[in-house]
Amino acid sequence: ILSTMGSDFDLRTLRAVRVLRPLKLVSGIPSLQVVLKSIMKAMIPLLQIGVLLFFAILIFAIIGLEFYMGKFHTTCFDNQTDEIREEFPCGKSPPSRLCPDGTTCRGYWLGPNYGITQFDNILFAILTVFQCITMEGWTELLYW
Repeated sequence: ILSTMGSDFDLRTLRAVRVLRPLKLVSGIPSLQVVLKSIMKAMIPLLQIGVLLFFAILIFAIIGLEFYMGKFHTTCFDNQTDEIREEFPCGKSPPSRLCPDGTTCRGYWLGPNYGITQFDNILFAILTVFQCITMEGWTELLYW
């Protein structure tokens, strides 16, 4: 059968199945069977907790959309050179961050994290909320 497929057929992808070989040992060792059955029983409650966590992230992402949609795309441009002076979101009136003298707050700026950290659509909002709950890089978002 393999000879009819030609020499282009590559079996390297099937080698990944070798990872499952140690699972044969489970049938021979009773204590491993107990552990495996316990893990399988814990999967359903873990899935339910994961769904609950996803809905909590989704709710906070929707709140972020309502408050911050389009807010991270304006920054301070130099009046003379028309280049970005400082890369942070700004606004034209308080309580937003105001630009220093000689600069104007206008868009379009890609945004923090090369445009990844934003609340302009639901997928990026979910990603931003996930970044906050994992506490990986959330302080940069806090000070934007």
